Amino acid sequence: MNTSEVPTKSIGDIVIPHEILDYIPEESARHYKMVPIGMKDNVLEVGMIDPMDIDSLDALNFIARKSGTPFKIFKISQQDFDKALLMYKGLTGEVGVALDELESQLSDEEKTIQDEINKQEQGSQEQLKEDAPVIKIVATILRYAVEGGASDVHIEQSESGVKVRFRVDGILHTSITLPRKTHRSIVARIKVLSNLRLDERRKPQDGRFSAVINGGKVDFRVSTFPTYDGEKVVMRILNRDKGAISIDNLGLSERYKQMLLRAIKRPYGLILISGPTGSGKSTTLYSMLTMLDRETKNVLSLEDPVEYYIDGVNQSQMRPEIGYDFATGLRTTLRQDPDIIMVGEIRDTETAKLAIQAALTGHLVLSTIHTNSATGIVSRLVDMGVDPYLIAPTLVLGMAQRLVRRICPNTGIPTPITPALRAMLEAEFSDLPPEFVPEIPEEVLSIQTGADNCPSGTRGRIAVFEMYETSPELEQVILNSPTEDKIREVVKKQGMITMKQDAIIKAFNKEIPFSEVHTLGGMLSAEIGEIDENQNNMTLKQVKSVNLDESDYS
Repeated sequence: MNTSEVPTKSIGDIVIPHEILDYIPEESARHYKMVPIGMKDNVLEVGMIDPMDIDSLDALNFIARKSGTPFKIFKISQQDFDKALLMYKGLTGEVGVALDELESQLSDEEKTIQDEINKQEQGSQEQLKEDAPVIKIVATILRYAVEGGASDVHIEQSESGVKVRFRVDGILHTSITLPRKTHRSIVARIKVLSNLRLDERRKPQDGRFSAVINGGKVDFRVSTFPTYDGEKVVMRILNRDKGAISIDNLGLSERYKQMLLRAIKRPYGLILISGPTGSGKSTTLYSMLTMLDRETKNVLSLEDPVEYYIDGVNQSQMRPEIGYDFATGLRTTLRQDPDIIMVGEIRDTETAKLAIQAALTGHLVLSTIHTNSATGIVSRLVDMGVDPYLIAPTLVLGMAQRLVRRICPNTGIPTPITPALRAMLEAEFSDLPPEFVPEIPEEVLSIQTGADNCPSGTRGRIAVFEMYETSPELEQVILNSPTEDKIREVVKKQGMITMKQDAIIKAFNKEIPFSEVHTLGGMLSAEIGEIDENQNNMTLKQVKSVNLDESDYS
């Protein structure tokens, strides 16, 4: 074989998938000047700078025998080889290729991306070219966010550049930093997708768009926010294909699960879930909807946005910009002969009163509300102007939840309970009625550790809950003295396990690391386990107090 017999191929704008790149490790690709560039008819296409290099051919034959995959060689240029190497670096590499193209466009007279954006801002209907590098940059960022399991994407300008951060398992990580001059183009591209005004940078805007990523439809809820350094963009990722989570997978204890099932079987009443943004309230609501009798019942939902589609539920998207909000929708819903109504959120007095009225008139109403705890639900409704005598007969279940990180399977290490830790745990559960004490496990705590396939020791999240049913005694408290302290006193007598206690139980059951207990706030004084982030080992030390407030919740 001579060089003239080897076909030439240009990578051009092709993005080489990672499953193709995996055939030849990056180190081997760099050393032997060869890269996998595609797969056709089950034959691996390999690009080589010098197809006659004996060492490279020997290495390629060895790799092919090991993987059992036939190959075909193509001659590629040094520029294409360098471009392919960048793709090994994942998001940084793929965006780097587009950035190189963007640089050349920015230096090309009268054909810059910025000119295209300026035309749009001046009212031109001309759109950005579909092959523009800025479009590739945004598409690549979104694809990696979805593939990486991110819930949100943050794009913000700083002195060092444009930071792109993904929120994964509740924690923000900087995934890539782009040059400052790309900020305006990237924000403009996202605004075009979301049908937002390009020339409005002085006030926040909200929008949404959908995209097909890896064969599945993904919705993005977009929010822009003006800052000193320029507009910040946050995109919430709503993956429709994931569907609603089964109620068995929420993380409910058996007692709480039965309590929830009893509540959703009630013919009427109000079920409220509380917690901050991003605590999984909507996921729990969707799980409850899947458990309802949607064949013989008329089930309607008012949502902003519709995150998952559930067969048998009439789901309605709120559009505040045209005056269609939760209160308006709830009024209309009552004329649709509903049996069960799900309201995405009770955020104002009018919606609260309408929800209570619906529950009083024979409907089961499910909704969420922003409070710090389940016991704060009643006082929050009172603050909204709802009379206690209306709350007492309608509220059938109050609950609160937070999301905490899960331990990776087979990576937790058992840690014996020290005397100081045991004393703290006994104090934590001291007010639990004796009949509920058997729910507390006697096993050792589980602490996260690292592994090759799970360096952080945690993967994914699970909810911790607190929940109570309305009883005759609780109704009297709501009528006479609806304060949070009084309500807490009654529901604790009824055996309510708090979110913090639920987290401790899950740590005993080796579901979450004990360090996640701290994220739930409150005072903690004992000998506790802390992770040595450098060595990924567990050390014990005395901590005098940990007091976290709402700002620490993810």
